[in-house]
Amino acid sequence: MTSLKGKLISLRGPEPADLDNLYLWENDTSLWPFGSTRAPLSRHQIWQYIDSYDGDIFTQKQLRMMIVENESNKAVGSIDIYDFDSRDGHALLGIFIASEFRGKGYASEALKLINEYSRLTLGLHQLAALVSVDNAPSIALFKGCGFKSKGCLKSWIKQGRQYTDVLIFQRLFE
Repeated sequence: MTSLKGKLISLRGPEPADLDNLYLWENDTSLWPFGSTRAPLSRHQIWQYIDSYDGDIFTQKQLRMMIVENESNKAVGSIDIYDFDSRDGHALLGIFIASEFRGKGYASEALKLINEYSRLTLGLHQLAALVSVDNAPSIALFKGCGFKSKGCLKSWIKQGRQYTDVLIFQRLFE
């Protein structure tokens, strides 16, 4: 059994109290190139997501956890496992920390907790992440948490009218 609580943060499923944060984060157009959002989401759509969230990664093939600061019990970001493949034991990973909480070690602790959870609870063999080549903080984060750069996908994401390369980071659990 693994713990979803570290020294600084804990991971938990989305709750109704997260509606305002998720609404702001999901509708921040500066973040859209790094995720799957391409149009504004309504509060109602986000509420429906939270209300119907069951946390069953084996049927939904994805899992979102909120990153919560232990001291204040305030949500500071989220971490997502998606494209989950239980047969082959791998998934993709995405992480977001709200700008006012960056640089405090929350992201690295969240990655360490999700690595342990993925390996011990979900039985995954590996996680991977796609990171824009111009996202130096995320590159440093994944490298610092044991992920290895395994290649580059040319012109993978569109930012405005330009295409940007992404690096593939992989973490094997041995």
